[in-house]
Amino acid sequence: MASYLQIENISKSYGPKVLFENISLNVNEGDKMALIAPNGTGKTSLLRIIAGKDKSDSGGKITFLKDIRIAFLEQDYAFDPEKSVMDQVMDSSKEFTAHLDEDHLFDYEIRVRQLLSSFSISDPTIKMKSLSGGEVKRVALTAMLATEADFYIMDEPTNHLDTDAIEFLEDYLSRARCTLLMVTHDRYFLDRVCNTVIEMERGNIYTYRGDYENYLEKRAERIDNYNAETEKVRNILRRELEWMRSTPCARTGKAKYRKEAFYNLKDRAEDVYRTTQVSLSDLSRGSRLGSKVINCKDVSFYYGGKCYLDHFTYNFQRFDRVGIVGRNGCGKTTFINLLTGNMYPDDPGVLTGEIDRGESLNIGYYHQSGIKFDEDQTVLETVNDTHLLSQFLFPHDMLSTKVAKLSGGEKRRLYLLTILMKQPNLLILDEPTNDLDIVTLNVLEEYLREYKGSLIIVSHDRHFLDRLVDHLLVFVGDGEVKDFIGKYSEYREYIRQRDAEKKAEQKALKEKEQKGKDSRPTQADKPQKRKLSYKERKEMESLEAELEVLSAEKEELSGKISAGTLPYSELQAASERYAEVSDLIDSKELRWLELSELA
Repeated sequence: MASYLQIENISKSYGPKVLFENISLNVNEGDKMALIAPNGTGKTSLLRIIAGKDKSDSGGKITFLKDIRIAFLEQDYAFDPEKSVMDQVMDSSKEFTAHLDEDHLFDYEIRVRQLLSSFSISDPTIKMKSLSGGEVKRVALTAMLATEADFYIMDEPTNHLDTDAIEFLEDYLSRARCTLLMVTHDRYFLDRVCNTVIEMERGNIYTYRGDYENYLEKRAERIDNYNAETEKVRNILRRELEWMRSTPCARTGKAKYRKEAFYNLKDRAEDVYRTTQVSLSDLSRGSRLGSKVINCKDVSFYYGGKCYLDHFTYNFQRFDRVGIVGRNGCGKTTFINLLTGNMYPDDPGVLTGEIDRGESLNIGYYHQSGIKFDEDQTVLETVNDTHLLSQFLFPHDMLSTKVAKLSGGEKRRLYLLTILMKQPNLLILDEPTNDLDIVTLNVLEEYLREYKGSLIIVSHDRHFLDRLVDHLLVFVGDGEVKDFIGKYSEYREYIRQRDAEKKAEQKALKEKEQKGKDSRPTQADKPQKRKLSYKERKEMESLEAELEVLSAEKEELSGKISAGTLPYSELQAASERYAEVSDLIDSKELRWLELSELA
């Protein structure tokens, strides 16, 4: 198996903070690796150095296999807001398309259109500035996948994607014969795509072949072995300590190297591996909640001419655990803003029906867009509670760090802490898993499982939803909301089974119709052959003329479509007409054959 990438002695620091130092890594052909590390330890920095977007502080060496194609997906996709989606993708891919001849460039454009369609972007002529964050991410993924690179480097590829897009990407990458190195917090995605987990911790790289569960098991074994070795070192240290404490006159003759070895041994003996955990036990109580939470009665909401909610009725209960799911742009965040009363006052839209909130309601609302911190404040000035900060993975040496110096994940963690410390009795989390590392997510899940209040979660993280909610409000579009009792994976399985049944029914119906068309009476059952009537002869002549015209139109349409010169709107219209003409030819030929048997 060829080595696609070799990394040797790579380091990165920001001021006094060392992210990683002299780390090395090898990636072989066919490896599909997930990089796991706590927020702020340099995952994104490492990927950027590998992709050539940043440099190692210590020099080091990065070697790719000669002539392999490499594509890099950054967390934030840089784009021109005035460009169309198609132009943006083509511009992003110039280094891959520069060498293509006209025929191969046309094939590339077709591949781009197919990927955009698979990501539910139906109009490639729309401008980038009109897209949502999730749609921008899908354009970025299209630009990456269309290259059909040998090696994909991806930083949080599922962030801001809805479940349909995640599952398409998941299926695509699991089937693709590619090599990849990615950072992800989506544990289902990780398990279904990756065959290796890489852990970056305490300045070292650890590689685990297998899925996420295997990683957890092997990591626990590694820590146990390390701590057992530490205990052995401590036993040796006790003997050396006795020697060091011997009489002063004896000490003068001690070998210098043995003294140095003692202090090295002392440092190692004090290094007990403790896995840092986020402890939220002090925050899980929540304030007392009355019998009424939020009651919605016949609520409809229109904004900008679009229906986001259509005659919705539901009473949220004490200790409810509700997941809100649906495609990007279908109104989930708008719905949350209606529940909390956070719609924009200058353009509130048209709201009808009743939303009645309980008097004792204390809402903790974690916004998808985050919070605007004072970047010049320190961590301690933002949250003035050293105990809680320590529990939430902000050690003492970080308390004086300016917010501006924090990573995206660390800012999210700090924001989440500001919400939880208010001890809300209704906790609303809008896409809480974005930018949080897996360690934080696991502990957050444990906290939420013990949370003594009502919980509403908007998320596309299937693992997160499966662990925390027991029924769903599914936004299906045009203001329609369906209530599904069960876990999210059960809902997805229900949808798959329903779609499979529909396809089976449609197939059976077509086969039945075709069988009816193809069936002919046997010779014994055949009635006496009759001649064509005058009307049928005229119909047959008319069919022949129509078929000649339709065949010519079909040939003309085929030429236009294959030429690749039509604008997208005309190409779409030509394709639709081509399908109509083909169906007309089929039906008229069948009728002509029926009449010809009587001629």
